[in-house]
Amino acid sequence: MLEILSITAPIFILIAVGYVAVRVQFFPRAGLAALGAFVVRIALPVLVFKSISRRTFAEVMNFPYLGAYLFGSLVVLGIGLCWARLVRGKGMEQASLLGMGMCCANSAYVGYPVAAQVIGPTASMALALSMIVENMLILPICLALAESGGARHEPFLRVFGRAVFGLRKNALVIAIFAAFVFSLFSIGLPAPVDRVVDLLAGASAPVALIFIGGTLVGLPLRNALVDMGAVSFGKLVLHPLAVLGGLWLFGPVDPVLAAGAVLLASAPMLSIYPIFGQKHGEEGFCAATLMVATLSSFVTVAGVIWLLHSGGLIAAVP
Repeated sequence: MLEILSITAPIFILIAVGYVAVRVQFFPRAGLAALGAFVVRIALPVLVFKSISRRTFAEVMNFPYLGAYLFGSLVVLGIGLCWARLVRGKGMEQASLLGMGMCCANSAYVGYPVAAQVIGPTASMALALSMIVENMLILPICLALAESGGARHEPFLRVFGRAVFGLRKNALVIAIFAAFVFSLFSIGLPAPVDRVVDLLAGASAPVALIFIGGTLVGLPLRNALVDMGAVSFGKLVLHPLAVLGGLWLFGPVDPVLAAGAVLLASAPMLSIYPIFGQKHGEEGFCAATLMVATLSSFVTVAGVIWLLHSGGLIAAVP
């Protein structure tokens, strides 16, 4: 257990540093936007580019991994939609947001730092593969479902196509496609540029964790505890279990890489969850759910790591 705490403690200490720094106004809350932009638009795309471009194209096109992660995410999205619609009586708009909270992981800000501590350099490859699924399929599907159930009731395929087309300006997507080209043609970077890539990629995890901590300051805890608890449970417990099931169905996948998939799926929902909720008048619920899930993940992530280390799930984790 002490070994697990030695892995998770630095992660949540950095989150606490971000929270305290903003809470006591040592770091201005307004500056969080700049930190987040740095991670999402610079450090994280560079990290993804580094992870993909330095591997062979055959390694990048890991269809068992991609299929397993897609399967697990879609299963949990379906569970979330059914639970919200049939049990809670929500409309499609609200149900889609609940489903999004269950299946869209905070891979960059929480999942990757945790996975890097547990499985080392392989975590960056797991992150790159997972983000291909999340950014190009899962997130557009969730957004299209929410829009199709909104006031305008637009056709699902039209909204989905618009969401996918909008990805052409996304820095992460650009980095993924550029990395594919470098990987396919075995293109290397000059040594000075390669060093810059390493420096920027290394900045992603610590800055992301401080950003997460700062965003937790002042988040509202309102009613709807049943829904918040259900979404948090779906994200922290059901999502990693579903991805694990996908790995069993679509395997074989390298055991360490498979462990990375489970760890990434065990992260709380994406940090911009409240932003998506704002468009549909659910920003308060989404923000409160994000806080509950992030705080709860201290326990659940430690549990996942314990299972991995004990050999109960994937025994090959170092």
